[in-house]
Amino acid sequence: MVLRSEILVNKNVLPTKEQALPGRETPITVPEKHFVNKDQYMLGPFIGNVEFAIFGLGCFWGAERKFWQREGVVSTAVGYAGGFTPNPTYEEVCSGLTGHTEVVLVVYDQDKVSYKELLAMFWELHNPTQGMRQGNDIGTQYRSVIYAVKPEQLDEAKASEKTFQAELTKAGLGTITTEIEQAPTFYYAEAYHQQYLAKNPEGYCGIGGTGVCMPPSLAGN
Repeated sequence: MVLRSEILVNKNVLPTKEQALPGRETPITVPEKHFVNKDQYMLGPFIGNVEFAIFGLGCFWGAERKFWQREGVVSTAVGYAGGFTPNPTYEEVCSGLTGHTEVVLVVYDQDKVSYKELLAMFWELHNPTQGMRQGNDIGTQYRSVIYAVKPEQLDEAKASEKTFQAELTKAGLGTITTEIEQAPTFYYAEAYHQQYLAKNPEGYCGIGGTGVCMPPSLAGN
């Protein structure tokens, strides 16, 4: 049996539901408008033929910036998903006792960018073979995840994993550890985390890929 004290020492261990912090019923308050795309509301309604995607690829500050810079992305938000604790705080997630990982919620116009293209971005922007870490960021909150909001996304994500694994293998790299599942509840992170690198341009990013790319024909290019 893994005790809370042991999880605090080893943040590579996911807690069980019984070990997780209790959290709270009240959601975190987020800004009304997106700091970069100032015409867009953080919680909607969103304009256009929009769909949602959820990705975790390490520190969510740098990951969010990459996605809001992509043409066709209407809005982004950072938050926590994949754990047990409802409406967790950043400090609780950092403790390793919520089970959540840092994720980006991407709202995209399907007429301008496809889910396949976003998946290619996801794979190329980080190292998906590192398990409970991303670069120097260590712990369960930095694990690589794709959370599909609909069955078609789940199928596309799993297919893209096979394709990218083949490219990684050709490059002599390891096995993908990315968690690919139907989307659990997404909890918004605190206001100061939202579009953090637009507010703090010299802030920590932490995003870096392997140098391996998806084949152009399978990346929507």
